[in-house]
Amino acid sequence: MIAAVFEGFEIHLNPREARSATHQGQCDADVAALLAKPSIARQFDAISPDAIRRELAGYGAWDDKDLLDDAANRARILWLAAHDIVDAIGHQD
Repeated sequence: MIAAVFEGFEIHLNPREARSATHQGQCDADVAALLAKPSIARQFDAISPDAIRRELAGYGAWDDKDLLDDAANRARILWLAAHDIVDAIGHQD
């Protein structure tokens, strides 16, 4: 497992999981499948929606109204975590 580290929390994925959510094209279904995995759902149960919202707000890609959707925020931060992890793996190869 490799961690994507954010302000106040981490998300752990294995390389295969991270790569599954970072391919070209739409990744929404793949991110949703990851969110449905018990090991990943448990991680999100331990992270407050406000912590995710604050982290995403720092990216400037979503406005306050967008960030009210906690389910969408989980998908957004998981997608970002997957990219961070794939990026880290690439530097280790």
